[in-house]
Amino acid sequence: MLSLALNGMRARWVTFVGSFVALALGVALMAATGLALAATFQAPERGPERFAAAPAVVQASDTLRVRTPIGERTQRLADPKAVPESLSARLRELGRTVEDRSFSVTVADTRLDGGGEGTVGHPWSVTAATPYRLTGGRAPEASQEIVVTAGPGAGVRLGDRVRVTTPDGPSSRTVVGTVGARDFETAVFFTDSEAARLSPRVDAVVAYADAAAVRKAVGTESGMVVLTGDDRRRADPDPDRDSEALISVNALLGTAAAITGFVSVFVVASTFSFAVAQRRREFGLLRTAGATPRQVRRMVFAEALVIGVLASAAGCWLGQAGAPRLTAWMVDVGIAPSWFAIGDQTWPLHTAFWLGLGVAMAGVVVSSHRAGKVGPTEALRDAAVDSRVMPLSRWLLGAGVLLTGIGLLCWALVTEPGDVLKRKTYITQPMLLIVGFALFAPVLVRPLTRLMTWLPAQLPGATGMLARQNAGTSVRRTAAVAAPVIITVALAASLMGTTATINEAKATEARAQTTADYVAVAEGEDGSLPAQFTQRAEGIPGTVAGASRSTAVSVLEEGVALVRSEARAVEPADLAAVSALPVVSGRVTDLDDQSIIVNEEWQTRTVGQRVAVWLGDGRKVSLRIAAVLRVGTGSNGVYVTPHNAAGAAIDRVDIRLRDGADRAAVEARLREAGRATGTQVLTKDAWASENYPRSSENTRLGLLMILGIALVYTGIALANTLVMATSDRVRDLAVLRLTGATKPQVLRLVAVEALVVVAVGSVLGAAVSGLNLLGVWGALGLLAVWSPLVVPWEAIGAVATASAVLAAVAAVVPAFVALRTRPVELAGMRE
Repeated sequence: MLSLALNGMRARWVTFVGSFVALALGVALMAATGLALAATFQAPERGPERFAAAPAVVQASDTLRVRTPIGERTQRLADPKAVPESLSARLRELGRTVEDRSFSVTVADTRLDGGGEGTVGHPWSVTAATPYRLTGGRAPEASQEIVVTAGPGAGVRLGDRVRVTTPDGPSSRTVVGTVGARDFETAVFFTDSEAARLSPRVDAVVAYADAAAVRKAVGTESGMVVLTGDDRRRADPDPDRDSEALISVNALLGTAAAITGFVSVFVVASTFSFAVAQRRREFGLLRTAGATPRQVRRMVFAEALVIGVLASAAGCWLGQAGAPRLTAWMVDVGIAPSWFAIGDQTWPLHTAFWLGLGVAMAGVVVSSHRAGKVGPTEALRDAAVDSRVMPLSRWLLGAGVLLTGIGLLCWALVTEPGDVLKRKTYITQPMLLIVGFALFAPVLVRPLTRLMTWLPAQLPGATGMLARQNAGTSVRRTAAVAAPVIITVALAASLMGTTATINEAKATEARAQTTADYVAVAEGEDGSLPAQFTQRAEGIPGTVAGASRSTAVSVLEEGVALVRSEARAVEPADLAAVSALPVVSGRVTDLDDQSIIVNEEWQTRTVGQRVAVWLGDGRKVSLRIAAVLRVGTGSNGVYVTPHNAAGAAIDRVDIRLRDGADRAAVEARLREAGRATGTQVLTKDAWASENYPRSSENTRLGLLMILGIALVYTGIALANTLVMATSDRVRDLAVLRLTGATKPQVLRLVAVEALVVVAVGSVLGAAVSGLNLLGVWGALGLLAVWSPLVVPWEAIGAVATASAVLAAVAAVVPAFVALRTRPVELAGMRE
């Protein structure tokens, strides 16, 4: 049976090459994404960077630790405490100490070198414990002198006067020295006294004394830790940045791997099924020659085994070669950190190989069963018109998958509509719908083809009529070619449309919840607004200004889960004056130092109840619930008073005009305050447009990467399937030539047929994405966020156009090659 299978593969090499290419590319994609995913499981081991030369560093712990019945749970603190003056005094008694301060700095119109997301200020004396060394100039000696991180290509030189914005506001400073750039931060150094004036808070103390003595001096000081050895890395800026960067890369590659696996299985199964369906006449001849149904099935399985082993091996080789290129691209565009690279893991290759082989074998299970049922007379009565294209098993499977997809969507809408808006849900949700529509494709393509080709068939000439008849009668071929188009259009429209719709909903929600006319927001995640601006904004007549701070609180749910929630700290009167929060119960004005505003996601959410929370600095307090907010799109966080956000700096000011206020005069004074303090003031609409309607660059690039992987593969599969389909029709094309059709007419017919199939696949893909987008829009409505449904017409048009061009080329080129042979010879060819 193996020799018979090999002989058959030699005779029908075009069909088997198509199956080989589809499987090899699928395994290659799974192997490449698997290798990249495996590289995210462990961050590189790094030693201390900023305080590498410090004997001991004393600072507040940045980690909240809570004991539970199932072990210790931890969360990152949003606002670690400052080192108290009493402790600094005890440490000074042991010997030399240096107080470190870190504060936000903005250098206008000048690019500094460094690896930090924002620029941070420090006192100069701390550099003795750090890797910073002067590369030019001298240390700062006067209050207006600074040292900056600058390399050879930096835009600042010694003696330059630069405008620097600090917590005290903007001022001109003189660059008297430069230090080499580091990848953990971008720094500006001031004199010790100037740094203490700008930021009185002491963030850490470098102690040049025996570590044991330092620990004894710290004693049981609440929340303070002594860092020595490798533990000094905890004092580095964002010490968990490597692992946090890998979390986002892991999530992205996990999603990409899931979609890659889905697309691969979908396309490979479709390709193998079509390859077997093409050979009904061959199976009929074998049955006529005496082959039993079991022998036919064994032959089909033997062919799939040979192709599966060879294609999976080739795919693993391609994936191993392509994985470093994938990670290099991710690093180049900023999705992954600069050190990210493929490791020495091999399990993704084994997984991809066996999964590919399993897909190949599973792809022919149903088809081989159908092949074994072909009767001996099938070769005599085989016609171009497909009949019984939907066996009962496919009806049941299609109905089950489609109903499951719709049922899960409806269940989520009824129980947890917020889950529909989560990335993992809206990326994977369309998969069941795509499979369901694809399984029903054989019964959907015929009426769709008839409907979409009715007008072309009425036009003069036979091209439209023949294209309509050929596409409508050869249902298996049409469904197989349409399958890659369905998945391409559905994925592109669903992903792009869902993200755009959610972004628009977030913008709509933000506009509705802010009654302020102007908003000023600090730059960077850890930035702060100058105190001068806040004071001037609050003093403008005819306005109400609400200053708020970013913080976080943590709560222990069900006694075992430590859940962190982003929060804002604001005075209750200001919160009521500049916002219109979606309150479900309670009142915003009831917020005080002993209470908290939560949302409906919290386990404890009854007004008047008390809940134990850990604040941003690690303090555990019991607060009364003053009000409960609707969940919305997920941006409705928690609110506390500034009393419960010690250490958090003001990073946003909302300004609302009072009735009768002179808008022009108020705006002029706000703009003047902004210019004087280096603060950008935006109108509410401009603020919402700048912050909400678009995804982050990493999210956008991640989606493009996922779509790119899926689109490239399905595009190749589309061309592959069309080549297989066209090569199987050479005798039909020859008959057309013998009846008088010219070569251009035949080629035009082939191209039109390909375009018809692409149109059918695009309509089915659009139906899948439309159903998915309606689910997202319904979820937003249930969350009381009514915003427009954003349909990505450009993405749909681009994908459909690319598919149409590719399909036309993939159909016309093999037809053109085949028509180079005389029609009489083609008509007499054997299969």
